Amino acid sequence: MQPSIRAYRSGDLDAVYDICVRTADAGGDARGQYSSDRLMGDIFAAPYVVLEPEYAHVLDDGTGTAVGYVLGTADTVRFARRYREEWLPATAGRYPEPADPPLTAEDGMLALHYRPERMVVPGLADYPAHLHIDLLPEWQGKGWGRRLIAAFLNGLRAAGVPRVHLGMAERNTAARVFYDRLGFVELTVPDAGPVIYLGRETTPL
Repeated sequence: MQPSIRAYRSGDLDAVYDICVRTADAGGDARGQYSSDRLMGDIFAAPYVVLEPEYAHVLDDGTGTAVGYVLGTADTVRFARRYREEWLPATAGRYPEPADPPLTAEDGMLALHYRPERMVVPGLADYPAHLHIDLLPEWQGKGWGRRLIAAFLNGLRAAGVPRVHLGMAERNTAARVFYDRLGFVELTVPDAGPVIYLGRETTPL
């Protein structure tokens, strides 16, 4: 079997967690940085494939194993609400409430988890969808990321969603080059901190 892009399946969940943590440090490996290696997945990956699996696609290595993914939501406002109403109860008891203000890097991540409304960024209402894409290092730079993004855009376009945005760590320069090549442009967001927001229309690549 050859590698291919396919729809997410529930059996891919553990692989999605693994891909997420292994790319969560601005594209590098974040394993061992937090009390649980599933924390990154519980914030940035699993809620999407659980709540909106219809928009999730994976790169299958040809053996049935996911080695990359694109996932996200067609409606960020609705997703933030569902995260609070459905995902927080589903993950209750996994993580303590963070210190306020955060004292550690883990507190900072937990603050993101417990405040899903932070996904609704002022000024991005014209870009209602958002996405996350990650591939294991050995699968990067081979054109698979472009194909994953194309699959995600196709799904949004079919649903009548006109534009999509994403947030990325400013220091992840390799990712910025990738997004620039796909037609994403920087969006002006006041007080964005170390995050850059990019967006594009859902027109085909």
